[in-house]
Amino acid sequence: MKLAVVGAGSTYTPELVDGLVRMRELLPVDELALMDVDPARLGVLAAMTRRMLDRGGHPAHLTQTGSLDEAVEGADAVLIQLRVGGQAVRIVDEATPLVCGCLGQETTGYGGLAKALRTVPVVLGIAERVRELAPRAWIVDFTNPVGIVTKGLLDAGHRAVGLCSAAMVFQRHFAKVLGVDPDLVELDQVGLNHLTWVRAVYLDGADVLPALMAEHGDEIADGAGLPR
Repeated sequence: MKLAVVGAGSTYTPELVDGLVRMRELLPVDELALMDVDPARLGVLAAMTRRMLDRGGHPAHLTQTGSLDEAVEGADAVLIQLRVGGQAVRIVDEATPLVCGCLGQETTGYGGLAKALRTVPVVLGIAERVRELAPRAWIVDFTNPVGIVTKGLLDAGHRAVGLCSAAMVFQRHFAKVLGVDPDLVELDQVGLNHLTWVRAVYLDGADVLPALMAEHGDEIADGAGLPR
């Protein structure tokens, strides 16, 4: 399968490649196309990707390009992980609301709305091009605010899913506290990415969240970066 990564100059790319190497049997990628509008960042991440693939013995053919068309043409899946305006606008998004006594964050509140207004039109434009060059490709959104961007893609009729690691982080943390394999733990979690509520933690079909909070509340708070 061909996987295209739009915004491959992101620091998330090495984590993605590590997963592809470790789980090659589950996701047999034979072509990896890395695309970014910043040639300097793309060059660094593409070189790192090449070394990671070689060291892991992964046979995928690697392409690096500044052309969206070249990256997505014939792709089976297109992962979008971009930041419109770069870190400079993120600083504005997250600093401006502080003046008003509000928190700034790139997925919720003022920061999330500002990022969504910049990002959704760009992602929809990319998706339209994907539909033309790879009609059956899945679009995987890893661009924040994931909930809003993914809804925009789905509302426009695209074959898309959103990807956020927050739920998995909590699942693995709970599993660590319980001393069990993460695969045995299932969460009942609702909300948008980075603004979620864990309503239940199931272990062998039973909700153990009340007992977890009673016995390990401080440890869970510390692990999640929350106040006790």
